[in-house]
Amino acid sequence: MHAFLLLAVLAPVASIASTCDPSFFTPYLTSNVSIVYARTFTSMETFEGPMGNYTGLPDYCALYVNVSSSTTSAYEFGLWLPTDTWNKRYISYGNVVSTNTGHNSSVQEAGDASWALNNPETRTDWGWRALHGSVALGKALTEAFYDDNIEYSYYAGCSTGGRQGLKEVQMFPDDFDGVLAGACAWWTSHQQNWDLKVALDNLPNNASHHVTAELMDILATEVLRQCDGQDGVKDNIIMDGYVCQFRLEALLCSNSRTNTSTCFSADQLNTIYRVYGDWIDTNQTFVFPSFAWGSEAQVSLMIITDDDSVDAPSGIAYPRDFVYNDASWPAKNLDYATIQLSEYLDPGNATADTYDLRPFYERGGKLIHYHGFADGEIPTGSSIYYYKQVEKAMIPLGYNLDDFYRFFLIPGMQHCSGSVHGAPWYIGSANQPSALTGSNIWGVPGFRDTKHDAILALMAWVENSTAPTELVATKYIEDTPALGVQAQRRTCPYPQHATYVGGNWNLTSSFQCK
Repeated sequence: MHAFLLLAVLAPVASIASTCDPSFFTPYLTSNVSIVYARTFTSMETFEGPMGNYTGLPDYCALYVNVSSSTTSAYEFGLWLPTDTWNKRYISYGNVVSTNTGHNSSVQEAGDASWALNNPETRTDWGWRALHGSVALGKALTEAFYDDNIEYSYYAGCSTGGRQGLKEVQMFPDDFDGVLAGACAWWTSHQQNWDLKVALDNLPNNASHHVTAELMDILATEVLRQCDGQDGVKDNIIMDGYVCQFRLEALLCSNSRTNTSTCFSADQLNTIYRVYGDWIDTNQTFVFPSFAWGSEAQVSLMIITDDDSVDAPSGIAYPRDFVYNDASWPAKNLDYATIQLSEYLDPGNATADTYDLRPFYERGGKLIHYHGFADGEIPTGSSIYYYKQVEKAMIPLGYNLDDFYRFFLIPGMQHCSGSVHGAPWYIGSANQPSALTGSNIWGVPGFRDTKHDAILALMAWVENSTAPTELVATKYIEDTPALGVQAQRRTCPYPQHATYVGGNWNLTSSFQCK
């Protein structure tokens, strides 16, 4: 098994005379590293990757590198090097897929963590070693190729990629000058078990408490009806699902409402309470936060499955393959002891739960962290919790988080990309361009500036000390830039929030950060 990483170097400024050939790079490699291939792609060619095809790029040298990290493990990464000009910047992109915790981001591998079973070295690769090793080697090969030094290094990732970004900030603060981390799956020892817990909450499928996909649609409609106007404007966007005063009992079946396909039984309401409630366990211990109201579209994917197996439902991979190392471990055994063991072992040292970020701050690093309020895969509250823990660790020591850490919550955005009810979500981060329809999409089409493009905002903060005071999220018509803009909205650095001040709610000017 391997970790699939894409490391890209941005363009333009210095001329390059190096050749794209394995023989050029070999002198810079240790004995455990090999070049799988090295070849030049022109701007007219298409790069066929595991998650899509890439066209319209400048001429570049593509490397595919294999690293033997131990006698029983290896990882691989890709490196793209523009062959015309280079601006002395380096950017690394992390893994995105959350269902298999990002060890391999190809769709075919999603959900399969069998590679981790009884293999601690591969867990270490996945936890932190593959990314850090790829960055160190990628930088060395980049500087060798251009015969020049990198001036600025950046990182962007979402989901597991967000976790990887936080892990780099915590363990290797010198790796990057700026980090853009979204919807971070940072609390591995808790979140991965929580995935299983919410799946079990709605099983078995023939139980009286089971909530169907059709009922989840009913729930979503009622959530929007009750919550939308509570933020000051009825625009089909729930600005903050955690502050909505939602009355779930409005969905109860009654003597006058007996169609069980359009209302909830008491048992089914209890399932929703469990799924949308914080996980509190032994001795009132907080384990993991709940979903926000408004995330129902993706929550359905987490709790509803065609597989009726209570022994091996969705989410079982982490406790089974990482923690217990037992392919026959039954999901029904999940309890607080599983959380305690997960914390104690922290397989692969994957959990990114260091809150004292002074080393990153003191080296001048900058962190932009974002999360969508309609995320139904990783609850938005997990990012809020992380930010508040950093506050608790650093404010008493005299640090102002705004000096190096800005956290943005994006109303209506789902997991990493996409949205519900036409909410603006696009900020040009990590995997987001691949969620748009069209060719040669990069940055924020039509708005290549620091207010709309999160990566440009990060660069401006690092290189010019211009901190982002807002990020404008964009919704393109049918998520197709060529069709034009449907809506845009300010998002604000936490704890500020965008407040409606009047006018057309599809316009940025109708909201202010307060």
